[in-house]
Amino acid sequence: MMITPDYCLTMARYNAWQNKQLKAIFDGLGQEDLSKDRKAYFGSILATANHLLWADQIWLARLTGQEGPQGGISESVHMAANGPAWAVERFRTDGALLHWAERLRAVELSGPLVWHSGALEREVSKPKALCVIHMFNHQTHHRGQIHAMLTAAGAKAPVSDLAFMPDDGPWL
Repeated sequence: MMITPDYCLTMARYNAWQNKQLKAIFDGLGQEDLSKDRKAYFGSILATANHLLWADQIWLARLTGQEGPQGGISESVHMAANGPAWAVERFRTDGALLHWAERLRAVELSGPLVWHSGALEREVSKPKALCVIHMFNHQTHHRGQIHAMLTAAGAKAPVSDLAFMPDDGPWL
């Protein structure tokens, strides 16, 4: 399985662009709208956004060898208490992800990635490229859930088509 640093940079930019749009929409929603249980897998818009923030931090930590967030999947929904707190942490995480992708070399995408999975309660080893693809796919999956919840809440959901991403940013 071969992916390139250019793919990773494109997807990191896409992720940041999508989250910047979500921040603008979240700013227009109240805490009640963000926290309302909408019967999605993680319940609310904010809980799903928090889980995605946590997952991006955990995957980035695994890929860079740095320390990741505390807690597991069940605690992931509590990363930020409200939209503004989420936006600050999301901005930092997207910046770190962009920084990683901008400096990535092809050789860093080869070989195995080994980590302890709290969900499986054991050590896991998978091809690093597969893990990177999963990280970006996971982002898109959960943003799709957020998109559906925003639409159901009567908010105008963001443009999410990769083909319509601006060519020149700004990404954050």
